[in-house]
Parts: sequence; C-alpha cells; structure tokens
Amino acid sequence: MPGRPVWGGPLRRVQLTRSRRSGARCTADLHVHAAPLEPWEITWVDGVAVTSLARTLADVGRHLGFEQAVVVADAALWRELVTRAELDEALDAARGRPGVPAARRAPGFARWGAESVGESRGRVAMLRAGLPEPVLQWAVRTATGVVPAGRTSGDVVYAEKRREDAMRGEGPGAVRWCWADLDPFDVTATRLRRTFRA
Repeated sequence: MPGRPVWGGPLRRVQLTRSRRSGARCTADLHVHAAPLEPWEITWVDGVAVTSLARTLADVGRHLGFEQAVVVADAALWRELVTRAELDEALDAARGRPGVPAARRAPGFARWGAESVGESRGRVAMLRAGLPEPVLQWAVRTATGVVPAGRTSGDVVYAEKRREDAMRGEGPGAVRWCWADLDPFDVTATRLRRTFRA
C-alpha cells in the first residue's frame, strides 16, 4: 500500500497474491498467496498490477492482527480512499477463506477521523481497556468560541496547550499520552477513568 501508514506488520517479506486456488509458497523474501481475484479487485500502480485497496485491507485483516488492520483501515477512511461499502464487499468476496470472521471486526471498528497511527492504536487500546469509544475530530468549544488550530509547529503546540487548558477550565478535563504510554496501556487507562469520574 504505497504511501499508506502501517504498523506492526511483517515488512521483511513481499506479499504476492496469484489468482488461483493452490500453489501458495513462502520463502525468506516472498510469500505467494493462492486465492481467487475478481477483476474489480485488481488495479494498477505505476504499471504494476496490484490488489485494490479494499481487497488489500481485507487481506491485512485476514492475515494480521486487529490493531494492525484498524490502523490501515482508519488511514484509508481518513483519506477517503475507500468506503465502508467497498470494505464490506471485499470481505463478502473473501467469504470462506481463513481469517475472514476476525477480519470483519477491523472495518466495523474503523472510523473516519483518526489522523495517525497513534490515534488508531489509542482507540484500540481504549476498546481493549473497556473505555468508551472516543469522538474523533471533536471541536473543543469554550465560552469564547472554538480554540483555533495553529499553522507552524510552534503554533500547533501552543494551540494544543490552549485547547487543553480550555478543556480543563470548562470541566471535561484532559488526559495527554504519547506513543510509549500505549503499551502497556494500564496506567493511561487508569488516568482516563479517573478523569471520567471527575
């Protein structure tokens, strides 16, 4: 998936799908999957035939974990490169293949609005911790209106600080975490629960 964010997947081995029912093989550098491909599941990138994005996302969900599949599905939805209907169609076409029941969970949980791998992983961590699903791209409104976003990196940091201060001042509170707080997530989940109770 050129230009698409991925996380936690094995990138050492090239994944290739041939439209046939048998003949799968795996070497140190190449994993050939044997699976039927419908014409609508094939597209072209720089003159090379590749599986469509919807088919690729279905295959990621079948072969990798839930978290990895959510990361790529969120990214595709955020960039409006695929629709939920297209994801459902790709999974319906894969019915009967290994991993499809598990693969259906990721598109069902995927949402438009997760801008980064960290946001997607944070959503999965919150789900696993039994926390409410967050509202993505929620506009923080205060008594004086919407806190504006910045333009330069310094403006962005300053605007984020102002937004966090405004949230604390209005009552909802704020919990900030970084990549290292995602795994393990227990301490962060405790901080979130404490903020929700307050």
